[in-house]
Amino acid sequence: MRSIRPPFARGGRRSALAAAGLVAALALTATACGGDGDGKADGGGKTTAGATGGDSGSDGGKSDVAGDLSRRLKDHGIDVDKWKDGGWKDWNKDKWLRDAKDFVNPVVDGLWKPDRMKSAKDPDKTLAAKDAPAEQGVTDPEPRPVQAQREKTPYHAHAAPVGKVFFDSPEGPMVCSGTVVKDPGHPGKSNLVWTAGHCVHHGGSGGWYRNIAFVPAYNDYGKSEAALRGSAAQEIAPYGTYWADWASTSNEWIAQGAASGGAGAPYDYAVLHVKPERGTKSLEETVGNALPVDFSTPSVQSVGSMGAWGYPAAPPFDGLIMNKCIDRPGRLSLDSSQPTMYRIGCTMTGGSSGGGWFRMVGKRMELVSNTSIGPTDNTWLAGPQLGRGAEQLYTTMSQKYGGS
Repeated sequence: MRSIRPPFARGGRRSALAAAGLVAALALTATACGGDGDGKADGGGKTTAGATGGDSGSDGGKSDVAGDLSRRLKDHGIDVDKWKDGGWKDWNKDKWLRDAKDFVNPVVDGLWKPDRMKSAKDPDKTLAAKDAPAEQGVTDPEPRPVQAQREKTPYHAHAAPVGKVFFDSPEGPMVCSGTVVKDPGHPGKSNLVWTAGHCVHHGGSGGWYRNIAFVPAYNDYGKSEAALRGSAAQEIAPYGTYWADWASTSNEWIAQGAASGGAGAPYDYAVLHVKPERGTKSLEETVGNALPVDFSTPSVQSVGSMGAWGYPAAPPFDGLIMNKCIDRPGRLSLDSSQPTMYRIGCTMTGGSSGGGWFRMVGKRMELVSNTSIGPTDNTWLAGPQLGRGAEQLYTTMSQKYGGS
C-alpha cells in the first residue's frame, strides 16, 4: 500500500487525509436561506466528550464570558481578556489544554474575517475511537479514482448543511469541513456540527485547538478568489459564523492521534456544539436543514453508494469551492486489531477532512461517516464506521449541551 496521509484539513505542512465533497446524485435541500464536556467514558472507556464554552457580545471581544468558562480558564492561569487580546497564541506545551474537560473556546469577536478564512491551511492530523465492526481486518481492492465534482450553486439551495470548520493551531490558522447534524434532544433547533477529530484536537502530542468556528455554505455562489475581492461578507458567510462552545472527540484520538493514519484513523470523528457570533437563532433554524446520523455501521454490501462532501484546499484545489465524490464503498483495514474503515475513490485533497459522508435510506439522506485519511496521490478517501462509541459521544453532546 502506498503511504497514507493524515486526515485532510488545509495546513502549512504536507496535505493530510483526503476529505470529500457533496455527492452529485444526492442533493441536500435547504428550506431557508439567510439567518438572522466533560462527558465520561462508557464501561469500555471508548469515548470522551469535551466541553466548556463562553458567551460574547459585540464589544470587540471584551464581553462577558460564561462563569463556568471563566473559572476553567482561571484554573489554568489564563486571563480571559488577555486571551481575547491574543493570549491564545501562546502554545506553551506545558499549558496546552489537552484533556476533554479542558476544552475552552471563548469567542474572539470578529477574528474570522474573510481574508483570514482564505489564509487558513490544513492540519496534519487523524483521529480514533473504538467499536470494532464484524468485518474487522478485511481490506477490499483499491478503488479507482473518482474525479471530484463541484457542487451546484448557490450552496444554500443544494447543500446548506455543509460548511467549513476554522481553527487556530501552533502553525497558524487551519481549515477542515463539517456538516450540520440533527440534535435528537432538540428537534428543529440543532446547534451540532459533525467533523473529524483531528480538526478539533492535536492528538497524542498536543491538545485542543483554539478559536474553532463553523461557516455553513461558505462562499455560497462558488466565486473565484478574484471575483470575491470586494464581495459582501454575506457571500463568504451567508449564514454568519458559529463558534464552538463545546467540542467532543474520542479518547482514542486524544491518546493516539498523530500526523498520519494508523491507530487513530478508525476513530477520527468529532462533534461540535456551536453558537452564532451574532444573534440567537439555532444553526438548524438559520440554515434550514440538518442531517440525521446513522450509527448502524452498514456493511458495504448493503450500501449502493456513498457520497462525500467538503472544501478541498490543497492543490489543485483552492479551498473556495465545495466539491463532492460518489462511489460504491469498499473496506480498508489498517491493522487487524483496529476497526475496519469505509473507502471510496475520490480525488479530494487537504481541507476536505471532516466533511460528511452520506447515503440514501429510502428518501432520507443520512450522515454515515466523515473524511479521515487518504493516500499521497489523492486517489481515494477513507472514513470511520460510526458505531456505539460515536453514538455515545453524539448523545452526550445532545443531552448535556444541546439546550445551552
